[in-house]
Amino acid sequence: MHRKIQRKENKKPQMGNRAPITVFIPVYNEEAILKANIETLARYLETHWPDYEILIASNGSTDRTVAISKELHESNLRVNFFHLSAKGVGLAFEEGIRKAAWDRIITVDADLTTDMNFIPRAARLLDEYEIVVGSKKNGSQKRSLVRLAGSGSFIFCVRLLLKLPYVDYSIGSKAYRRSTIARYTRHINYGSSYVIEIIYRAWRHGSRITEIPVYCEDTRESKFNLAHEGIYRFSNLFKLWLTR
Repeated sequence: MHRKIQRKENKKPQMGNRAPITVFIPVYNEEAILKANIETLARYLETHWPDYEILIASNGSTDRTVAISKELHESNLRVNFFHLSAKGVGLAFEEGIRKAAWDRIITVDADLTTDMNFIPRAARLLDEYEIVVGSKKNGSQKRSLVRLAGSGSFIFCVRLLLKLPYVDYSIGSKAYRRSTIARYTRHINYGSSYVIEIIYRAWRHGSRITEIPVYCEDTRESKFNLAHEGIYRFSNLFKLWLTR
């Protein structure tokens, strides 16, 4: 199911130098939390960054995620959505780049485990930078030891192989200028490795990138198979290293 994106012809006037933003949220079978969390996010944005669009990207959902997304859109035209039959957060992000109403795209996890203050902070930084990396390692985090160990090992290998100076390549808490990252869509595959692909290529090409600390409390069971995700991300890292 696909919902046509509203292009905001009747949007509110911008407040000062606040450029409008698209808050992009990839989802897979999130019927249990989606409605409450999107409503929470919308209330926050109305106060802290009122020129916004929330873009929900369902990839492969088989529960009521799409129906709930439709209900959210009908109750708030600033909430838009699309559904892809294939599962894959990279596929959803690539489509989201095309469908986003605005040039400034900020990614947020559906469970809102990272503090929402990242959104206005990143939106302001996009005046100067092309990519903003939200870093749990530079901030603070409450996550399982398995996740901490896995992400720590991955970051170590990234720094060793690619010499990248950043320490977070997760999906959430990232902000991009579409005019910059659209150059790299051909390198996006089905999964979560699109984050490092984009950041690495943009960094190599001299894009302006900054990293800021965020707080994350994530104790929910992962939607990913962690063993499969680890193999996938490390294999794509080595492919990127070999073909850089």
